[in-house]
Amino acid sequence: MATLDIRLKRANKVYREGEVIKGALVVTSKSELSHTGITLAMDGTVSLQLSAKSVGVFEAFYNSLKPINLLNYSLEISKAGKLPSGSTEIPFELPLRPKAGKKLYETYHGVFVNILYTLKVDMKRPLLNKDMQKVSEFIVEYAPGEKQEEKEVKFTISPQSLENVKDRGRVPDFLVSGKIDTVNCCITKPFCGELTVERSSSSIRSIELQLVRVETCGCAEGYARDPTEIQNIQIADGDVCKGIVIPLYMVFPRLFTSPTLATSNFKVEFEVNVVIIFHDDSLVTENFPIKLSRF
Repeated sequence: MATLDIRLKRANKVYREGEVIKGALVVTSKSELSHTGITLAMDGTVSLQLSAKSVGVFEAFYNSLKPINLLNYSLEISKAGKLPSGSTEIPFELPLRPKAGKKLYETYHGVFVNILYTLKVDMKRPLLNKDMQKVSEFIVEYAPGEKQEEKEVKFTISPQSLENVKDRGRVPDFLVSGKIDTVNCCITKPFCGELTVERSSSSIRSIELQLVRVETCGCAEGYARDPTEIQNIQIADGDVCKGIVIPLYMVFPRLFTSPTLATSNFKVEFEVNVVIIFHDDSLVTENFPIKLSRF
């Protein structure tokens, strides 16, 4: 019985472009282990896919959705030989540099866009022995840039301010006011603001803060734009007192968010929704596009 593991020197596995990834391949075996070569590969890939609703509409585009390779580097760690019983550590160092003409984007786990960086070790074994493989993800982040100018947004939500409402007469008479501290957000700092229910003819059941990613994939044939929810936070439960200031506070989840990104093939953007749910299950939503940066 043998095991294969990749251990990086940085416990958080976070790296920036131009740095050197240092670590060790750890092979543990109860007996002497023969192999025909050990290789280490580093890959960075943007994977794109269409939602089910877009497949038929963009058939030609669907066939052109190929992964975008950002980096690819392979290294032979050990030639064919034998490893002793017990635990063996084989150190390695790999420079984190993109392919010529490419740029490294931040790690991002989305629904239709995924940006993934991995280290993969392959150990080839002699005949009648199963080859061994281990894959480990590491995280790429941008270096902090210039601080973005804060852009406060004040808002009021009422039946008159709502868009795409067919029958305004069925919407309760209400007025909600508030502000967002800034829509130019730092990804490492919380999203903050405040909200006040001024009046409502119908009792409120819940007020929620919703973070949405908007992923766009496209080329010459067309573009498919799909919003999906990342997280939903309840900021008020029940029929809140009128005139009371309710704070808005939300931490951006790492991996499921990244700095706002726009390229010729895809975009990753973000929005925040304030959702008010009344006791008759009717709801109203106010949408705020935000820009995420690292500074």
